Amino acid sequence: MGTYAATINWQRNEAKFTDNRYSRAHMWQFDGGYSVPASSSPHVVPLPYSDASAVDPEEAFVASLSSCHMLCFLYIAAKRGFVVDSYHDEAQGVMEKSANGKLSITVVTLRPRATFSGDQVPSALDIHTMHHEAHEDCFIASSVKTDVRCEPVL
Repeated sequence: MGTYAATINWQRNEAKFTDNRYSRAHMWQFDGGYSVPASSSPHVVPLPYSDASAVDPEEAFVASLSSCHMLCFLYIAAKRGFVVDSYHDEAQGVMEKSANGKLSITVVTLRPRATFSGDQVPSALDIHTMHHEAHEDCFIASSVKTDVRCEPVL
């Protein structure tokens, strides 16, 4: 149905490289020309070889799950006639050893809070139902082994 691309650029600085003391900072470039500073996580590779101010792959993974869920939720809410004024999610991923002993992000918990206005405001049951449907519809959640949990904040 679609093809998606990202270009990743990294350049060695003056570091020796083979001693593993090189910068992990790099750039992600997306269609439309948007660039995002990226790096390994300081939890994985210590400073100064990581850039704590850049996006790391683990954060991007959590953000992509949250963003996909939100976009599905907004679509479902609009289709049902609910007016969403704002949406805020403080998503969190947990990295730990999986059952096979490899480090992986095993759980991502979404904690979305949506505010509504208009004549038709959803009940708590409506909100939970829409979040369940959004999870079922999310392309990213359907693509991963990670346990993705949604705990709406009402």
